[in-house]
Amino acid sequence: MGFDFTHLVELLPDINTAFFQTIYMVTISLLVSIVIGLPVGVLLYVTDKGLFLENRFVQNVLGFVVNLIRSIPFIILLVFLIPLTDLIAGTTIGPKAASVSLSVAAIPFFARIVETSMREIDRGVIEAAIAAGATPWMIIKDVLLLESRSGIISGVTLTLISLIGFSAMAGTVGGGGIGDLAIRYGYYRYDDTIMIATVVILIILVQLIQLLGDYIAKVVDKR
Repeated sequence: MGFDFTHLVELLPDINTAFFQTIYMVTISLLVSIVIGLPVGVLLYVTDKGLFLENRFVQNVLGFVVNLIRSIPFIILLVFLIPLTDLIAGTTIGPKAASVSLSVAAIPFFARIVETSMREIDRGVIEAAIAAGATPWMIIKDVLLLESRSGIISGVTLTLISLIGFSAMAGTVGGGGIGDLAIRYGYYRYDDTIMIATVVILIILVQLIQLLGDYIAKVVDKR
């Protein structure tokens, strides 16, 4: 069929709707992953061997759960979480439903990034804070989060880009968004125009997010 500009103009309302559905999905999922994934990542780090809240049981259980979820391919996770999705969202299709699976996939992903960012901190800084009489909460707030903020912001960027890719995959099971549009029009109807348009939109969106994320990470990095 090839690319047809006139056909593209006709589909602009559908593209606009799909675009904002994608933004809706990834925004909710990103917020959930930060709210839950950040403390999980901190716990994974501070309960490790030799740290001030060392707890092998908590560390092993959290690590197992995080690795378990991360090992499941997203398309399988989508299907597996249908009962939970229905319970939380009241539906199993659409952007709201897709946000549940996206959030579950993003939480362990972001948690590991937070943990990795904190492992790059010089332990001497932590030991100095302990020697100065800092409480665990003060160390987490004023040392760990502060020193790893650049890495965490880069992690937020990476998580957001991954969520955009996952959201496109959610379109295969009626999750809505750009992926759903590409499947329904581009794949099932062999519509090259919509397929090219959705790919271009995703590329531009990812590039903008990466540029913004890199810029913010550099601004806050005081090392």
